[in-house]
Amino acid sequence: MSKLLVFCLDALCTCDIEYMKTLSNFKKIIEEGSYIKHVEPVYPSLTYPCHCSILTGRTVKGHGIPHNEMVDVEDPHAPWYSLRSQIQCRTLMDVAHEYGKKTCSLTWPVSGGADIDYNMPMIVPIDYQGDNPYQFYVNNATQEILDRYFWKYEYLLTGEKRSLDEFTMELAIDILEDYGQPDIMLVKMCDLDSAKHRNGIQNEVVNKQLRKHNEELGRLLKALEKFGDLEDTNIVILGDHGQSDAVQNINFNLLLKENGFITTDENNNLVDWEAYCHSASMSAWIELKDKNDEKLKKRVYDFLLSCKERPELNIGYVFTKEEVEEQFGLVNEHIDFVIEGKETMNFDSTLAGKDLFEEYLKPGWSHTLASHGYLPFQNETTTFIAWGKNIKKGVVVERGSMLNEASTMAAMLGMEMNDTEGTPWVEILK
Repeated sequence: MSKLLVFCLDALCTCDIEYMKTLSNFKKIIEEGSYIKHVEPVYPSLTYPCHCSILTGRTVKGHGIPHNEMVDVEDPHAPWYSLRSQIQCRTLMDVAHEYGKKTCSLTWPVSGGADIDYNMPMIVPIDYQGDNPYQFYVNNATQEILDRYFWKYEYLLTGEKRSLDEFTMELAIDILEDYGQPDIMLVKMCDLDSAKHRNGIQNEVVNKQLRKHNEELGRLLKALEKFGDLEDTNIVILGDHGQSDAVQNINFNLLLKENGFITTDENNNLVDWEAYCHSASMSAWIELKDKNDEKLKKRVYDFLLSCKERPELNIGYVFTKEEVEEQFGLVNEHIDFVIEGKETMNFDSTLAGKDLFEEYLKPGWSHTLASHGYLPFQNETTTFIAWGKNIKKGVVVERGSMLNEASTMAAMLGMEMNDTEGTPWVEILK
């Protein structure tokens, strides 16, 4: 009986493949398996929409998760998407249950409360620094797994040396040893994304993180040999999106404010607005307060087109909501227009800044050296590497869509997943 282990490295890029070929465990999977070199993510290429597309084979229009955060003009600290109930269609894990298979998901976004046999979701808020992460897992993780392992590894979620990746790995190894290998196991790692955000996409810090992930993959392979059935297992190594270095940072709400679309008080607090920018990192959504005001819509559209004509602003794309829905399956009530740089750049949306081109070359999450959220066809893309019982050796597909991943992984297990917007990569399947 075929099984599947998915090792997801957040922000794994096509440009990482050559270095991965020098690392023992990655090298084995790449050389003895097959891969899709350039995988185009969905739009926007943010973590949570992409993770949902990986498991559903659907764009945002199909699965309903348009962003990491629930954007809100009135609440700049709106919560992130976190619950399986927010996804509007079937996932690979649902299909597996229909086929009577056991499932496991560790640190996968938007999986809180999912019908998964062994589930520990990515659920603790990204900015949480307290000492009680348990509160976020209650009613969202599998209670038996929570009872058995949380107190054992709680120290990895609190304090200065906290490490979600190490927490995830310890759970993965323990579950394999204590419960045996499930038919589908998702293991999602975060630290490669962080390394690239803070340091750029290709450097020794990134290589060091890839070496760490190579060691983690080795641990999983050994655990499958000892506690599972490696010979019947298909291993998939994939990324959720690529990352690209930023050429500049722009605070677009300051530009809207300067041109009369936003009013603030003396403390830069929002007083009123006609058009507002929501950052999607390397793209941005422009929302109109009165969506029925055709004159306002034209005025804002003309303004955005005029921005595109100003070289210093680096705006390369201006889409209407109709265009992004038709071309990329991106829909949301807060989208009236979408803009993006001619070259990859960060869009900020704070009203507190004073400099339109605030310095971005510094550590942190607001102004980062590299990011994502850009158009699917922009470099850097992500990749999809597969090895195992049902995978051919030595096939390299140059380019493909993330929408093909769910049905491809289903096919590895002899399952059909026909309600996706993609089709299986039959070129790599035996």
